[in-house]
Amino acid sequence: MPTLANSAAPQNLTVATTGASGSLFLRQLLLTLERDRRVKTVNFIASDNALRVLAEELSIRGRNRLLPQLLAKPSRKFHQQANADIGANVASGSYPTEAMIVLPCSMGTLARIANGLAVHLIERAADVCLKENRPLVLCVRETPLNKIHIRNLYRAADAGATIYPLIPTFYNRPASMEAMARQFVYRVLAHIGLSQPDAYRWKA
Repeated sequence: MPTLANSAAPQNLTVATTGASGSLFLRQLLLTLERDRRVKTVNFIASDNALRVLAEELSIRGRNRLLPQLLAKPSRKFHQQANADIGANVASGSYPTEAMIVLPCSMGTLARIANGLAVHLIERAADVCLKENRPLVLCVRETPLNKIHIRNLYRAADAGATIYPLIPTFYNRPASMEAMARQFVYRVLAHIGLSQPDAYRWKA
């Protein structure tokens, strides 16, 4: 399975968000990447269904100025891509994306990735990561799981994706929802070689 955990930290990432609950985790991911000086470029893709979830969970509305709303400021590091633009840079294997994170990843998006149905840019960018043997992390969010979900999880993992369910930790006793989301994000980033200095580490 492709991983960057034991190599140089990735500088060019793709982050996608879909129509599943978990916008708080997405915001913490973006804020952490904005602070991390090792990361130079983040291509960001939001599905139409993700926009509805963002409105419901974070009161963020509209496609325009989506990133400044999530980050609370403009950023030159982030580049928003339209999910309908199948010809965007991240749709090509020649573009040097080093890893991709889908957070949260809906079961619909998972199904399309697992079965090679690259209808939108998110699935195409994920497909490129798989074919180029680049890390693809799918932070899936659904419960309970039916047999179709489980089969698709296996298919995606078998193709090379990392299935990283959106399950926070509690043993570190997070003081807030933001702290809980942040520690989850830190673990995801550590998986692709972007360990964070203030991540909680278990001590026996």
